[in-house]
Amino acid sequence: MPLNKEFIGREYPPLSATVTLEALQNYARAYNDGNPRYFDAAAPGGIVAPPMFGVAVTWMSVVGAIGDPALGADLLRLLHAEQDMEFLAPLRPGDEITTVARVASIEARPGGEAMALELDSRNRAGAPVLRTLFGIFIRASRRDRSAAGRLERPVPPSGDPMLSVEQSIDSDQTFRYAEASGDRNPIHVDENVAKMAGLPGIVVHGLCTMAFTSKVMIDRLCGGDPVRLERLRVQFSRPVFPGQSITTKVWAITTKVRTDGERASHRAYAFETYNPEGMAVIRGGIAEVAP
Repeated sequence: MPLNKEFIGREYPPLSATVTLEALQNYARAYNDGNPRYFDAAAPGGIVAPPMFGVAVTWMSVVGAIGDPALGADLLRLLHAEQDMEFLAPLRPGDEITTVARVASIEARPGGEAMALELDSRNRAGAPVLRTLFGIFIRASRRDRSAAGRLERPVPPSGDPMLSVEQSIDSDQTFRYAEASGDRNPIHVDENVAKMAGLPGIVVHGLCTMAFTSKVMIDRLCGGDPVRLERLRVQFSRPVFPGQSITTKVWAITTKVRTDGERASHRAYAFETYNPEGMAVIRGGIAEVAP
């Protein structure tokens, strides 16, 4: 059954979540990030949440929209295809974040259907702190698949990367990330369920892999200051497995100037992340960094 296109433009009721010190620090530990800005109250600027912690405070809004029975999303054939996050203001302990989810688009793609869910997150004062595009792909039934691909593959960056950073995924990474993020999909924590879904075993959350790449950008491009990371966008192209290593390669693109009054200027970077066989697990990555 196809997705219900009458849902395009539908907004779901706002949901609120409170940022706690324990939760943001558990999230940082869940992807092996010991940045002092998340743990040391004496650090300049005080404690802030990892930028990707926005995933945790918006997760129930995602679940509420995608899990709406009237939308018609077949969760057994659902793939998280892409994620685009704009970090507009840091999240701090005690903040109350309210998120409104809206179905931005539903469209046919080769081999299935794509849906974009937009999330608008604001603090208690009503100021925007996070904008998210959560892209999913619903695979067609086997007999209805007209092509294998679900997203147009971006052209890989050319030339030698300016950075190449290898990171290790722990054997218990998915269990820690599931608890810290709220995403307890059994394919990440139950090997039997993962195999029933056609996977060779437990797979790492795509957003956990994305969090690892955020650490690369913050450590190597932002001087360790998470507040300088303004945007992170990825396409998930292949699963990552516990115990693997991943390598993120980064290319400088250009300096962009915005005239909308929100940002004066920023540096933009392209990146891709690879598994030990050299196959891309993240394609089309974009990071934008404040000067």
